[in-house]
Amino acid sequence: MSFGSRARAAMDAYGPACIGIDPHGALLEAWGVGDTLEGLDRFAAACVEAFAGQVGFVKPQSAFFERFGARGVAILERTLQDLRHTGTLTILDVKRGDIGSTAEAYADAYLDEDSPMAADAVTVSPYLGFGSLRPFLDVAEKNDAGVFVLALTSNPEGPEVQHAASSSGRTVAGDVLAALRAANEGATPMGSYGAVVGATIGETDEDLDVNGPLLAPGFGSQGGTVDDLRRIFGDVAHLVLPSTSRQVLSAGPDVDALRAAAVAVNESLQL
Repeated sequence: MSFGSRARAAMDAYGPACIGIDPHGALLEAWGVGDTLEGLDRFAAACVEAFAGQVGFVKPQSAFFERFGARGVAILERTLQDLRHTGTLTILDVKRGDIGSTAEAYADAYLDEDSPMAADAVTVSPYLGFGSLRPFLDVAEKNDAGVFVLALTSNPEGPEVQHAASSSGRTVAGDVLAALRAANEGATPMGSYGAVVGATIGETDEDLDVNGPLLAPGFGSQGGTVDDLRRIFGDVAHLVLPSTSRQVLSAGPDVDALRAAAVAVNESLQL
């Protein structure tokens, strides 16, 4: 099954919430496990136990594992391997973007089924030109994986690039969305190439219907609400994966409490 088909099935089975796995230092300390490699290991194991087969999507943030070096990356690899094939889809948040053979190497690292760090989908940056992402799209198609492309992010610096006018007459974000729409053309029940559109971006006139999933970070503790999602996404709300981390992870380290918090987020998402 394509990633788009698997994503639709996961949304229907579990709900659309995407739970961020973000082991930043303050959270590890709050859990009482310590901002150490051992603490990271305990955190990751608890998240796997709580979420595997219980939610549709999880989004590990690679940077919080990478800061521990090779041993942290090994924990990330094991986390991805333990989560996959449980009904829960992994979206590895790495926001990579490069050209040529380097982009292909990144794509192979994260999307090739035989890679030790293989995820179901990955986040990428299009700001070397959307065409630079072709290796990611090609490797994703070959491995029934997905790609989420930054389009309208909610960080305050984003609009200076994303809202800028391009030579097409659209905004830069509009060009990204149009390219995704073309890449997903004809796919059912939806395409495998999605956009990242923040849940706190405010108003937008962009056409968000890319016939693919829309990853919406910023839901929950970062300020995004169900009303914001309805307002921003309107008729394409059924394609949205609202992403939250702190709202759920603050319930840890108790596994049952983590799972209950994730379930509660899904129950709140009547879009």
